[in-house]
Amino acid sequence: MPKNSSTTRAQAILAKRKASSQASLPQWPALTPLPPSSSLTLDTRLPSQILTIPSLFTASLCQTYISFLSSLPLQTTPGIPKKGEALRVNDRLVVEDWGFAERLWRETGLKSLVTEGGGTESDWGGELVGLNPCIRICRYGKGQFFGQHYDESKSILLPTTPPTPAKTTWTLLIYLTGPATGCVGDETVFYPEAGQARSFIRPGQKAQDVEPIAVGLEIGMALLHE
Repeated sequence: MPKNSSTTRAQAILAKRKASSQASLPQWPALTPLPPSSSLTLDTRLPSQILTIPSLFTASLCQTYISFLSSLPLQTTPGIPKKGEALRVNDRLVVEDWGFAERLWRETGLKSLVTEGGGTESDWGGELVGLNPCIRICRYGKGQFFGQHYDESKSILLPTTPPTPAKTTWTLLIYLTGPATGCVGDETVFYPEAGQARSFIRPGQKAQDVEPIAVGLEIGMALLHE
């Protein structure tokens, strides 16, 4: 019996997944041009919960990816959600691509920004090791939306050698469009719960009077939320 049979089995499963999906992975464009890493900032919208990075992608890189993504086979989600899921009407494609996740993590300057000046391990929910290989491409047309929902934490295995057990604690969104490209609406809106309301409250407000926080679209902006 192998010394670490669970790790060996995990490696075998990951190898099988890689072999079966490698041929169908998108040929992602190069992540260039990018802004200098020194120009990136991590802006707080709500401490330890909502952060933004203006211009993680340049406008020209966004246009490159808009053109590229238009060639991929996005599918419109069903109009009737499964039990326990939020109503969502958009076009999307889900791809598991560790290589592209690593490129986003390292080449954009994201890793350096969040690990060197973006808070403590407790703020992020543990040691930061990278991005979830599950890449979701979403496109919203007129009248499409994603209803109020939670992004749940998931346990995953990063395909390192040996595989690294990890869990997702934050969500990363990168916006490719905005008002300057004719895209109106499509804000990401956060609704405070009773236990979180104190983080939203301003002097003189009561918890029940706290309004949702809406993060509008900006070309190339990244949004991180817990």
